[in-house]
Amino acid sequence: MTPRDTAARWALIGSILGGVSYIAAWSLDLPGPLELAWKGSGVGLLAVYAALKARDRDGWLLTAVMTFGVLGDVLLNIQFIVGAVAFLIGHLVAVGLYLSNRRPALTRSQTALALLLVPASVFIAFMLPADRAAAPGVAFYTLGLSLMAATAWTSRFPRLRVGIGALLFLVSDLVIFAKMGPLPDIFLTELAVWVPYYGGQLLICVGVVAALKSKT
Repeated sequence: MTPRDTAARWALIGSILGGVSYIAAWSLDLPGPLELAWKGSGVGLLAVYAALKARDRDGWLLTAVMTFGVLGDVLLNIQFIVGAVAFLIGHLVAVGLYLSNRRPALTRSQTALALLLVPASVFIAFMLPADRAAAPGVAFYTLGLSLMAATAWTSRFPRLRVGIGALLFLVSDLVIFAKMGPLPDIFLTELAVWVPYYGGQLLICVGVVAALKSKT
């Protein structure tokens, strides 16, 4: 194992520790910068892991996806719209990655899911906010998010990791939008946002890295 591989392994371990333990931060009265650093450590270290594993264009695209993810994590707590834009840019980069790694053949059910996922997700997201003035912006963001999930599902990357991870990310954001409407802002809903979000990012990252390694 090379020093670079060793560093990548420790970055992945650190990411999992940071992503899982961040839940504990919710019950602590931490200074804002410290809590933001803790929040960003999970996906931030995934970006480091992806960069250490990158060997080609696809590896660096994955690194960019994770980098915009951690920017979104941190900026959401500072300026929600700016954080959402960072996430959206990451989704569009991910769409490019997945489209350049399309699966050669799809079953009818796989194609149907990909085609239905986008309009269904956009419609659900549009209906969720209680503030109807926010609904168009939420729907627009969800268009990029659901395109990311649909193209991940139809890519050559393993569905049990990358495909499921992208769907978990979609579920997480839909819960955020539901908190703008019918869902109360309580511990369980926070858990329903963070667990599928971080878990989804982790699955996407390790799934793509493993697939790119097997290609070389």
